[in-house]
Amino acid sequence: MELAVFNSVDRDEAIKLLTPCLDIDRWVETIADARPFNSVDELLEQASKAAEPLTPAEVESALAHHPRIGERPKAQTTEAAMSRSEQSGVDPADQTVASALAEGNLAYEEKFGRVFLIRAAGRSAREILDSLQERLTHTPAEEDKIVAEQLREIALLRLSGLVSEGANA
Repeated sequence: MELAVFNSVDRDEAIKLLTPCLDIDRWVETIADARPFNSVDELLEQASKAAEPLTPAEVESALAHHPRIGERPKAQTTEAAMSRSEQSGVDPADQTVASALAEGNLAYEEKFGRVFLIRAAGRSAREILDSLQERLTHTPAEEDKIVAEQLREIALLRLSGLVSEGANA
């Protein structure tokens, strides 16, 4: 969608468009209310600022919408489609890595009480697995910061895929 279109939709529609990027009310409302933007860069800058800091409650709420790495959501929602695309580098046919990811996901959930989250776009299954294994060595406080940053990165990636400058920007 072109930036001019995003700028021109009503507030409720803007919120609806933003929610699959990061389902945190404060974040989507801040961005929707800051329109119009002069450029996609300005939009992304505002989105980044709105995500710093994310509160622990916001992080936990947003994580409820993220599937486990290696498990592609079957729902036909915009967010599910984004997740499937982002996890395209995770090949379920590689049974060794798929099994290790499944085990790592469970270990992570047991240790931290939430789903493992990583910006999967552009990463191979092996890179994701290596990161998962490394992050299992973190303390909860260290991991809280990383998860919030990963959510921010995912939101910005999704937002940049949603809105383009367009021909008349």
